[in-house]
Amino acid sequence: MADNTTKIRTFIFDNFLFDAEEDALENDTSFLEQGIIDSTGVLELVDWLEEEFAISVADEELVPENLDSVNLLSAYITRKTS
Repeated sequence: MADNTTKIRTFIFDNFLFDAEEDALENDTSFLEQGIIDSTGVLELVDWLEEEFAISVADEELVPENLDSVNLLSAYITRKTS
């Protein structure tokens, strides 16, 4: 799970937080509430998840409970790849 967290953080910083400091994002920070990711960003995130982790994200799984923070994403990936 720690490896997933690192991959997720790297992706978020590389694609959405560009020049931000590492401490600008806590692992439980809501991407949507903080304006880090918008609806278009969610699509980009899903594409990355499917490629990086060889998973399929179903439409009904596109909910904040799965995709709205580093911790939630990591748990989601763990469930999908177990």
